[in-house]
Amino acid sequence: MLALNFVKQLGQTRLDVDLRLPASGIIAIFGRSGAGKTSFINIVSGLSKPDEGHIAFGEHVLCDTWQGIHLPPEKRRIGYVFQDARLFPHYTVKGNLLYGNHGKPDPELFSEVVQLLDISHLLTRYPASLSGGEKQRVAIGRALLSKPDMLLMDEPLASLDLPRKQELMPYLESLAKSVSIPVLYVSHSLDEILRLADHMVVLDQGKVIGNGALTDVWASSVMRPWLSAREQSSVLQLKVTEHHPSYPLTQLCIGPDLPLWVSRVRRPAGDMVRVRIHANDISVTRIKPVQTSIRNVLPVTVEGIEPHQYHADIVVIRLAIGTSILTANITPWAADELNLQVGDKLYAQIKGVSLSQQDLA
Repeated sequence: MLALNFVKQLGQTRLDVDLRLPASGIIAIFGRSGAGKTSFINIVSGLSKPDEGHIAFGEHVLCDTWQGIHLPPEKRRIGYVFQDARLFPHYTVKGNLLYGNHGKPDPELFSEVVQLLDISHLLTRYPASLSGGEKQRVAIGRALLSKPDMLLMDEPLASLDLPRKQELMPYLESLAKSVSIPVLYVSHSLDEILRLADHMVVLDQGKVIGNGALTDVWASSVMRPWLSAREQSSVLQLKVTEHHPSYPLTQLCIGPDLPLWVSRVRRPAGDMVRVRIHANDISVTRIKPVQTSIRNVLPVTVEGIEPHQYHADIVVIRLAIGTSILTANITPWAADELNLQVGDKLYAQIKGVSLSQQDLA
């Protein structure tokens, strides 16, 4: 577990953090510009010192201002990947990678990292001849070869154009599945976070306003200011159960006897995939429809009803199904006509389901 409890005055903003984060997986740090995201990970890395606080990874104390402990960055066993790759221009790619070994080569790890990031064909080249995406892959490799206990990534795609972002994203997805250490991933891109993160922290003016599993934070009211009505959605992690023998469809398990049909996924039964269900793609009815073109008609229970914070023409309905929560947008007219109450049993008609790109691979 990564335990963070610190404060830092940043001009007019006071960064105030008290978190317990998972010991593995990608943890997205999200918020507006000026929310304190980069300052957050700079304090974790040791590049900046908190005014007061305590930072520990398991039993390893990185900082404790009350005990006078403040380990320098090189003593924290943390890899850091910046927005710009910051490669040494006079070293080849191999030389830059070996720099991460601190003079202690590990041929097996070197081979694994080179293979993971697909950079074997770049080893003899110099940074000036690399694309932005290639430079970032080398920077990530150098960080991994330092055998860090934790990896920090500060907007690693921010300086890249769209083609280079698309080039690098599959490697980040592979990284997310391969590493067994925590990766603090700063980003202002919700698409990146949706594809990569397991856990999410939301900062606003230096305060933590959201923290938890990505699926939980994404479904909470915290995210509404960042999502248009069209983008409001629920994110679920579901198991592949079967592939339709006649149609290009895959069945996922959303709960006991609750199948969810989606476009064909090239994953075997038993694998987990991430799906995003938009609130505008869900309608509700009190009576189960028959002879409908919609393949997903599932029993749900109304857990919450509230007007949309930013759109007067929308009522937000939270629907419990299995162990998951779906969010549906309906009109006030529909809400009044259905006379919805918390606890009502309904049927949700799910018109469309999108899967993250990694799940379609």
